[in-house]
Amino acid sequence: MTIRPFAAVRPNAGDAALVASVPYDVVDTAEAKALAAGNPKSFLHVSRPEIDLPEGTDCSSPEAYRQAKRALDALIAGGTLVRDAEPRFYAYRQTMGAHVQTGIVATFDTQDYLSGVLKQHEKTRKDKEDDRTRHIETLSAHTGPAFLTYRDDKAIDAMVADSCAEAPLYDFVAPDGIGHAVWAIKQSNNPAIEQLFSRIPVAYIADGHHRSAAASRYAKEHDFAGESRWFMAVIFPASQLKILAYNRLIRDLNGLSDYEFLSRIAENFTIGKKGTRNCRMYFRGKWTELSWELPAEADVVGSLDVSYLQDRLLSPVLGIGDPRTDKRISFMGGIRGDAELAAKVDSGEQAVAFAMEPVTVEEMMAIADAGAIMPPKSTWFEPKLRSGLFIHTV
Repeated sequence: MTIRPFAAVRPNAGDAALVASVPYDVVDTAEAKALAAGNPKSFLHVSRPEIDLPEGTDCSSPEAYRQAKRALDALIAGGTLVRDAEPRFYAYRQTMGAHVQTGIVATFDTQDYLSGVLKQHEKTRKDKEDDRTRHIETLSAHTGPAFLTYRDDKAIDAMVADSCAEAPLYDFVAPDGIGHAVWAIKQSNNPAIEQLFSRIPVAYIADGHHRSAAASRYAKEHDFAGESRWFMAVIFPASQLKILAYNRLIRDLNGLSDYEFLSRIAENFTIGKKGTRNCRMYFRGKWTELSWELPAEADVVGSLDVSYLQDRLLSPVLGIGDPRTDKRISFMGGIRGDAELAAKVDSGEQAVAFAMEPVTVEEMMAIADAGAIMPPKSTWFEPKLRSGLFIHTV
């Protein structure tokens, strides 16, 4: 694997906490507008530019991309964002309660993405790729890092630990209670870091498949010239990652009565936590455990809880044929908890909710190694990378 340092455009030390924002794709327009209210330095003005345009403006319209460029230029012109003089690697630590993860911020080769050195476990949607590609094109920058992982390497761990013994560039706690700290790694260590990663045969895209795909498209459109070939990501040791469940909400019962629905469930699930695999269902005001045994023929994808639920209940009983496109299914990250799932059902907005068990990092890597694809919305990584702390100009 090939990685390179880069001269990041990043916040000055006093503004880092104001600039850093949640990723563009975990909030809708209304949520982004509320989070950025009263804070002209929030990076949401760049990543969700429709919040500064007339209500109803399409977030993927040409005017939205132009507004994102104006917002980025304004942050640079006002001195909120500055460019490092020399290429660097950075260490980025996130703390969520007792959980701590520390990764290296670098640029990665889109040729490694195209050749499969950077492995995928999800399909991407063309409309989302189009959106991110136009965003890169208009701003001449990658504004949000992808999230990668690799199997642990003690020498890399030691290099990162040594860098984090110095004073950090940033150290703050975001409004959601998650801590963020960033260190500039000594430039004298750049060759050693590049050499250490050249020994790593593969890495895995944990989060940011659309960012990675868009970066690759942009690179191809620009003949892989100069910085267009490289895209920004944070790469973490696999042992440090935390995956939460990605839960399912279904809008209606596909024309079934309550009795018919519950009867069909009994065909492939046992009520109660009696099998080796299980999920929880919220229906008609109460939680119920559903359990099952994996079929002997299940492969690495079919053995996932989300696959079994999709194949044995959501598709044949509730009529959710393609969860990527069906408007009757929605998804909620496990970070939001059971109460929010129940509230969606109790309000009548949804008919039934399923709280899944989290996929493990080992399962994710095994699926990617097999060249297989997970069902959509299978993994919810926490904590999320903040946007605006690093920008890679192309």
